[in-house]
Amino acid sequence: MTHIPAVEDDKYPIKYRRVLIKISGESLMGTQPYGIDVHFVTQVAKQIVNVHAHGVDVCLVVGGGNIYRGLAASAQGMERATADYMGMLATVMNGLALSSALEKQGIETRVVSGLDIPTVCATYDQKACLNDLKKSRILIFVGGTGNPYFTTDTCAALRAAEMHCELILKGTQVDGVYSDDPKKNKDAVRYDRLTYQDVLAKNLRVMDAAAIALARESNIAIAVFSLHDERNLLRVLTHQGKFTLIQSEG
Repeated sequence: MTHIPAVEDDKYPIKYRRVLIKISGESLMGTQPYGIDVHFVTQVAKQIVNVHAHGVDVCLVVGGGNIYRGLAASAQGMERATADYMGMLATVMNGLALSSALEKQGIETRVVSGLDIPTVCATYDQKACLNDLKKSRILIFVGGTGNPYFTTDTCAALRAAEMHCELILKGTQVDGVYSDDPKKNKDAVRYDRLTYQDVLAKNLRVMDAAAIALARESNIAIAVFSLHDERNLLRVLTHQGKFTLIQSEG
């Protein structure tokens, strides 16, 4: 197993001990136009293992946009609930891929679904999941909330609150939150720090409004960072590197 150098020391201690990492389906494509890039999934797994090795409890919520996006299908005329359920099934496939990559690194995981598909993975139960965290398992939440019309962002905020997480880490293709798409607008402004209200008032679309509201009510900070630097995840937890931190004022 390739070891990623640790960055925690007395000068830069880890500031969070239980986190939820939201991984978009699109990020799992790597450099491919669609589907799952197994090499990139392995790289992400190594980052997660390195964080876990530092004593951090880790939960994951994974999207399905690399395989199927329910909202886009709905816009093309498919019934919205049906399209959303299809999207939820796509997240199950991504979650299983992440679980396989993590298990190969020697870490015990549990894939937990908001949908009841017991042959494939466990059905969500809060007490059972909290017990899994005590046993140092990494939880991979799939199937969204189990309900249509709710995004995986909302699922991430909900599961983070239920698991008593201190931080939601949103892994993206860029190194933080910008005023506009930096790939399309070279004048887009990057933010180092924002409040929940800033995100809503500026319509920054970091996560949907329901997810931001739930994170604010639960006092869970949000860090937006790039998944493409293999050391970045641990750096965020020690407040190093480039990322955008969203939290209450003060």
